[in-house]
Amino acid sequence: MLRFVLFLLFCYYTETCGSDEAKGDKVVTVDCSTLRLGQYICPDPSIDQIDTETQQYKGCTKGKTVPSEGEADVQCIAADGIICTETNNSTFTRKMPCKWTNGYSLEIALLLSVFLGMFGLDRFYLGYPGIGLAKLCTLGFMFLGQLLDIILIAAQVVGPSDGSAFVIPYYGAGVTVIRSDNETYLLPQADWNNIT
Repeated sequence: MLRFVLFLLFCYYTETCGSDEAKGDKVVTVDCSTLRLGQYICPDPSIDQIDTETQQYKGCTKGKTVPSEGEADVQCIAADGIICTETNNSTFTRKMPCKWTNGYSLEIALLLSVFLGMFGLDRFYLGYPGIGLAKLCTLGFMFLGQLLDIILIAAQVVGPSDGSAFVIPYYGAGVTVIRSDNETYLLPQADWNNIT
């Protein structure tokens, strides 16, 4: 709250945020894409923006590099006294991260793996027909493949073949996978030169 008051005072005295008429009403007009945390509420609590089937934001789109890491345009509301230049009111849209789902349920995949995994139905359900057929012909790789798939699906290491995230219960455990690629590396440390 103190930051917001200081922001309004700064805008009032420097005359950089909005017109003179707005300053008389203690209202500031700004580009809402530049608002800082605490100057807006996102998502707007007065609007239901969560899809009840997937427990993600409505309109979540597939990510460009990693399909499950998508984004959705979410309606936000600026703090009292802030008017957005984009909409001429206190509401604006902002891209928020979400997990793109395609309807594959974690519960169904896990139940199929536990009870019918020796026949490969869990892999057929997730979109891996080759591994499903191999499990069907070998009785789940002599039940070792079934046990391994139970662990991998429960840990959400094996997911749907299209790269989407699982639909999990509302209070279910969502797992975030940390990936390493050519852009990620270890920074050299000062004590690395002392290693012999």
